[in-house]
Amino acid sequence: MQFSYRALFMQAALFMLLTGCAGPKPIVYTEEKFDSADIYTRRFPVSAYAACEAARRALLSQGYVISAANANQVDGRKSFQPENDVHVQIAFRVVCAADNLGDNIASIFVNALEDRYALKKVNNSASLGVGALGSVSLPFSSSDDSLVKVASETISAEKFYARFYQLVERYLTNDATPNTELFEQPR
Repeated sequence: MQFSYRALFMQAALFMLLTGCAGPKPIVYTEEKFDSADIYTRRFPVSAYAACEAARRALLSQGYVISAANANQVDGRKSFQPENDVHVQIAFRVVCAADNLGDNIASIFVNALEDRYALKKVNNSASLGVGALGSVSLPFSSSDDSLVKVASETISAEKFYARFYQLVERYLTNDATPNTELFEQPR
C-alpha cells in the first residue's frame, strides 16, 4: 500500500473547508436593542383615524399602491427597477393607535420591508421515453427567465422614516386637507 501525501493534503483541505463553513452562524436577534422607538413610531395630536388617513395620503402622494386601508392600518407597496435584471419592492405597514381615552393623541407605528428580486435563468432540457430503448435525452434545451427573491430586509434608516413622518405632518396641518373632525371614524 502506497502512502500519498497529495491525497492526505486534499483530504485535510476538504476537512478544513467543511468545518469552516459549518462554524457558528451569527444570531440575528441578538442585535435587537429594544431601547428606542424613535425610528418606527411617532406621536401626533390627532385621532388615530386622522393619523392613518394622513399616512394613507402621504403614501399615495409618493406613488405607493394601497393594498389595504382602514381606521387603524394602512398597507402600501411600491416597485422599483434600479437595474435591468433587478427588481426591488418596498412594502409599507402603518398602524395607528390612540394614546389616551380622549382620542386626541395617536401614535403611528411604521415599518417598511424591502424585498429584492433578481432575474435568474432556469435551464430546461428535453428527454424522450421510448419503450424498447428506455429514456433518451435530446440536445434540445431552453431557458426561461424568472424573478427570484434574493433578499428581504426591514428598512432601518432613520432619515427614511423621518421624511415619511414629515410628509404625514404636512398632510395633517395642510389647509387643503379637511379638518380632523371629518376624519372621525364612522360609527
